[in-house]
Amino acid sequence: MLSIFRTSKLIPVAAAAIMSMASLSAIAQEIKIGYNSDMSASGSAEFGLSALWGAQQAADELNAGGGVLGRKLAIVARDDVAQPPKAIQNTNELLDNEKVVALIGSANSGNVMAWLHLPQQKKIPVISPIATATDITKRYESSGENYIFRVSMIDRDQIALLVAYAVKATKNKKIAFIADSTGYGQQGLKDLNQVLALHGMKPVAEEKFGGKDTDMTSQLSKIKESGADTLIIYGLADANAYVLRSMEKVNYFPVTLGSWANVNTPMIQLAGPKLGEKLIFTASTTETSTPKARKLNADLLKKHPKMTAFVTAAQSYDSVMLLAAAIKQAGTTDGAKVQKALENLPRTEGVVKTYEKPFNKTNHEALSVTDFHLAQWKDGRIVSYDDDITKALKPADLKK
Repeated sequence: MLSIFRTSKLIPVAAAAIMSMASLSAIAQEIKIGYNSDMSASGSAEFGLSALWGAQQAADELNAGGGVLGRKLAIVARDDVAQPPKAIQNTNELLDNEKVVALIGSANSGNVMAWLHLPQQKKIPVISPIATATDITKRYESSGENYIFRVSMIDRDQIALLVAYAVKATKNKKIAFIADSTGYGQQGLKDLNQVLALHGMKPVAEEKFGGKDTDMTSQLSKIKESGADTLIIYGLADANAYVLRSMEKVNYFPVTLGSWANVNTPMIQLAGPKLGEKLIFTASTTETSTPKARKLNADLLKKHPKMTAFVTAAQSYDSVMLLAAAIKQAGTTDGAKVQKALENLPRTEGVVKTYEKPFNKTNHEALSVTDFHLAQWKDGRIVSYDDDITKALKPADLKK
């Protein structure tokens, strides 16, 4: 009886242990994709949060359909608080502790550039769905096997579209630039000059402002005196809002263009709807672009009513879909084989677009200037911007 009693007491314990082991086994069978981005600390946090939600939505939809290779996808997220050292720490943790099979991130180009060497060394594919610095996919393109891919808007391509529009929009052939003093703004200013030169033109005025400045009336007065009827601003959303407010002070309202940094809500919050809606900026998609975009936006808003940066959600959603397609094609999560599959993907449906062989050996950019369009704030949301000039633009106009 004693032995029976002891055995009966152990049965629930043994059963619990077996169940626990089964649970651990199920978790181990998850395909983990790491997500590393600022989600709380900088003006890019809205980009980072929206991209996380887009990635999670893609994983949820794939899992509802049976997952990938019969396994569930899990997005393992870390907040890099816009600091390169934290971004590096997160990357090491995701690679070494979480054993992710791929990485997505970050919102800040500087942070991405700080940790790219880690997945490259470990042969773990990366897709950048937000950061726009041209060098992100170029750093390892001559290394034999490049593990860095992107589904986002390259700065140079955005500028090609902005300048093409500006050249068509100006009536007196006088175009001016104003940019913030950060690396982002000054690289943008360099590219603006180079691309405008391809159109056989030079800016009639070129000004800059500090990232913390709130009054740009002096710089704008000089631009106004130059007679420019078209102005391109290259800076972050909050600073750009102050440029618009300064334009009101000097009563100067040329055709005003900017980068996709203006999809962040500080633009409309600081400038106000009346001024904010005067700015035209680049986008790869908007929440009203296509039926697929409308559906994804509606699905995400049900879960995250405060989501603002739909464009990064869509690009991140597509990044996960492309990774899933590559894993399926490779038949494994092995990084080297997934990298090869990414370079040889067939037609893949996305929200930003339908990708026809999105990557190859020499091109790791899924989007190009021909995929971009212009947008603006309207009634608190971002909508596509179309006029006679956008309709008249041709691929030959998009010099870069």
